[in-house]
Parts: sequence; structure tokens; C-alpha cells
Amino acid sequence: MSDQTTGRAVSDYEVVGGGPAVSAVVNDFYERVLSDPQLTSYFEGVDLPRLKRHQVLLVTQVLGGPNGYDGRALDEAHDGLGITSDDFAAVVGHLADAMKDAGVPDDIIARAGAAVAATEPDIVESGSSAT
Repeated sequence: MSDQTTGRAVSDYEVVGGGPAVSAVVNDFYERVLSDPQLTSYFEGVDLPRLKRHQVLLVTQVLGGPNGYDGRALDEAHDGLGITSDDFAAVVGHLADAMKDAGVPDDIIARAGAAVAATEPDIVESGSSAT
């Protein structure tokens, strides 16, 4: 997509509304995740404001916005948590739902989902919890 007045490519980040929109999606995302009994234990004792800040920066980057992420590498940040494929899928689903409810176009949700799915090897430590 491009800006018709300048011919400049417009990022998904700009299309969705930039920082304020990403912050709103991340806040909704964490409400969903923290309400999910499957996931709440991962967030016990976590500095949630710091985590939200890092998530905003990551989502911004995934959507083609400024790369301001200054947190740990994803594999390091999730090491030892025992996150399963099922848990990862639940988190991705909550992010997609938060984006959809915020009016993010389906093609952008799909691109963001693909980018997040590519991080699964850095985050998941064990197979499906159903096994």
C-alpha cells in the first residue's frame, strides 16, 4: 500500500493507526490473556507495565513501525517457562482476536500472525499439552 499524495509505502503500522492503536490492541490482548485460565500462571509476579511496553514495541516492529524494542531476545525471555504449543497458539489467538476487535484488516492480521508464528521455536519449550 502507498500514500497517494507522496507515493511513499505505508506500513501496516501506519494503516492501523500507529502507536495509540497498537497500545489499545496490546491492552486488550493482555486483558484476554490474563482472563484465560490456561495462561494466567505464566504472568504471576510479572511486571505487567514493563511487559506491556515491550509487547507494544514488538507489535510495532512486526507491523513495520519503528524498531525500538530493547528487551531481551525472545528465547532468553521465555527460557524455563515451559510454554507449550497449545499455550503459544492460545496467545496468538488472543492477539488476533484483539486486532480483529480493534478493526485491523484481515490481511494485516494474517501478516502479523505469520510473523508471530515464526517466533514459536524461540518461545515454545515443549510439545502440545494434550500429549
